[in-house]
Amino acid sequence: MPGKVADFLRATELDDGERAALDQGVTVRRGQGYTLRVTVVPAVQHRLLVRCQPLDGGPGAPAVPAQRKARREYENRVSTLTPSP
Repeated sequence: MPGKVADFLRATELDDGERAALDQGVTVRRGQGYTLRVTVVPAVQHRLLVRCQPLDGGPGAPAVPAQRKARREYENRVSTLTPSP
């Protein structure tokens, strides 16, 4: 998952399984940012994806283009795993 998504998720309320997945992820430097490699079942990946929906912006929440792009990239990666539950 892109670093912007990981940073956002670390600052939100997560259940124990989701938090453990982030804590056990491996950080890989990518240019100016980083990617967090997380190895969990697809269902947890889909839950994490749902939790990062605010990165797209919405009523009362401004959208930052870089955050929207990071979330979109993560969505594309998760969608290739398996169909959503």
